[in-house]
Amino acid sequence: MVEQSAVLGVVTIALGMVLSPGPNMMYLVSRSISQGRRAGVISLAGVVTGFLVYLVGTNLGLAVLFAAVPEILTVIRLAGAAYLLWLAWKTIRPGGVSVFTVQEVPHDPPRRLFAMGLMTNLLNPKIAILYISVIPQFIDLEKGNVLLQGLVLGAFQIVVATSVNLSIVLVAGGVAGFLARRPFWLQAQRVVMGSMLGVLAVMLAFDHSASAPPEAVSEKFIQSIN
Repeated sequence: MVEQSAVLGVVTIALGMVLSPGPNMMYLVSRSISQGRRAGVISLAGVVTGFLVYLVGTNLGLAVLFAAVPEILTVIRLAGAAYLLWLAWKTIRPGGVSVFTVQEVPHDPPRRLFAMGLMTNLLNPKIAILYISVIPQFIDLEKGNVLLQGLVLGAFQIVVATSVNLSIVLVAGGVAGFLARRPFWLQAQRVVMGSMLGVLAVMLAFDHSASAPPEAVSEKFIQSIN
């Protein structure tokens, strides 16, 4: 039902995005360094819950949107590519602040840690655009249930993001100390991740295989969800 190439594309983009500095990473690193690994894991649970909210909400909404306005597939593909280019520039531009430059934060109880992790993710524009503009372009109307495809591809993104973020939580303290003494390696990481995102953006922008002819999309979509 879901093409292997689609899964690989989502996993690659999810990996590039989760490894680039953003609100989720900054919050998890700050909590893990200032309040310990347990606090980081609880905060991560809130972040993962936010992923699940996006997974269900956007897929249900996009299913209706695709059926009503099939031409939106091309717009989504181009918007996703543009966002990846912007994210690539933000990652490698001069003067960027390292995600591991952490300021002290007050110690909070588990309930608040979970809630803050959830809200950090829900208000994260990177994740919103990932689910609204990037993942949908890997959905193939010829391969069956569109809603189920979106849920499966989103699930792969959640697995990648959770695995990487959990690793970051567990090693945040050691990594912060390592990079503080070796700024070259921090710059190298930013260049590699930014370049990866830039290449993916160009590939997605010129890949027209994800866009079906407008006059055929509605009929295929309706057949695929029946």
